[in-house]
Amino acid sequence: MTRRLMLLDTASLYFRAYFGVPDSVRAPDGTPVNAVRGLLDFITRLVQDHRPDDLVACWDEDWRPQWRVDLIPSYKAHRVAVETETGPDEEEVPDTLSPQVPVIEEVLAALGIARVGSAGFEADDVIGTLTARAGGPVDIVTGDRDLFQLVDDARGIRVLYPRKGVGDCDLVDAELIRTKYGVRPDQYADFAALRGDASDGLPGVKGIGEKTAAQLITEYGDLAGVRAAAEDRTSKLTPAKRRGIVEAAAYLDVAPTVVRVAADAPLPEFDPALPAAPRDPAALEALVKRWGLGGAVGRLLPVLER
Repeated sequence: MTRRLMLLDTASLYFRAYFGVPDSVRAPDGTPVNAVRGLLDFITRLVQDHRPDDLVACWDEDWRPQWRVDLIPSYKAHRVAVETETGPDEEEVPDTLSPQVPVIEEVLAALGIARVGSAGFEADDVIGTLTARAGGPVDIVTGDRDLFQLVDDARGIRVLYPRKGVGDCDLVDAELIRTKYGVRPDQYADFAALRGDASDGLPGVKGIGEKTAAQLITEYGDLAGVRAAAEDRTSKLTPAKRRGIVEAAAYLDVAPTVVRVAADAPLPEFDPALPAAPRDPAALEALVKRWGLGGAVGRLLPVLER
């Protein structure tokens, strides 16, 4: 029987939970736990609404991999809080969110929900690798549009994109991407490289915004086709567009590698099956008591039992 896999872009979701749930939500000792509770409620809603058989909380072992930075030094540079010599740079994270991340890890472990990362890779790459391996339908839950590149109607791969906070999600399929962006999912990475993305420190091509990038990718098929047209004096490109593309050659040589998610990140052995009961009830009970998670866990457990 084909199993439905759900992949969580976990950091994307707990950031949304943190900003979507008031920081007045606190543990008995006064510590904010809004991201923890919000994420648990999000998982409850996702499992209830979409009934996955398998669920993996995909993790950023390296939120800014050096191999991407080597290609484009500005990649996520504006989000670096502390540079380190021996490991990943520290990301700028709100002071009251950072202490909640280890709690999220502990709660997921006690529940028995798989949490999977890969050294030197982002959660996006874990998602890309697990999607490539999947033999059945996949729901990717993320607030990151870059993962739209993985959508594949024929394979049943779609993105659940939260509209705001930790509420309802848009179901992103090929039709929605074509309607909203004017490109196919398999063209999305080239489109994003051409357009650029200030939130990720990707400059794009000067003078080419979202609409023009979509027009060029649609007309010439892919980024290679656009670049070939820029070198072809007989093409219909305007002089300004031609010049911008040619002058951005060094960026365009490497941008697709940075934008495309990996499909071959090395992953540990793990069990993706959604647990019907907590793996470690005693540990979960202790976490619930310490962090005041009785309501959130109490809503999740009956949904897992299904």
